[in-house]
Amino acid sequence: MDRPLTLKDREARRLLAVERVNQGYSQTEVAAFLGVSDRAVRHWMKAYRARGRDGLLSRGHPGRPVKLSPDRVAEVLSWFRLSPTAFGYATHLWTAARVAALIRDRFGVSFNPRYLSGWLADRGVTPQRPQPVPKQRDQNRIDGWVRDAWPRILKKGAPIGPTSSSSTRPACC
Repeated sequence: MDRPLTLKDREARRLLAVERVNQGYSQTEVAAFLGVSDRAVRHWMKAYRARGRDGLLSRGHPGRPVKLSPDRVAEVLSWFRLSPTAFGYATHLWTAARVAALIRDRFGVSFNPRYLSGWLADRGVTPQRPQPVPKQRDQNRIDGWVRDAWPRILKKGAPIGPTSSSSTRPACC
């Protein structure tokens, strides 16, 4: 399957199943045609007989409604392209508590910072600390060392001849 079925897709599948059974196909044939279980088709037929077409309509997702709309989620995730200093914080470190405070201030929605850490990780945002760069860092000098000295060091460290993992046996016969 390429993509998960939407609520409308599932509803259309249930309606098609009932239509095919009413056309004279067996429930087993309809189940095979739609790629579902016989039990699912029996359940849909029972709901159709009890409540008509309304028995096959989608009722939405159970559970608590989401706190942030998809647009607001996208906005929250866009904040991470900026530094926290752009939002009035003194340092360049994003914390879950800071994100929770921003969400509360902007949208009036409260999140526990511990929950928010997992929520962000599920969306690909992981805790990161900016690496301090020393003022005296000379990148040209570092690049020269990696290019010239490092290969020379690696060549000197290579063992000559076979080695043994045992300290009591010689390397060769």
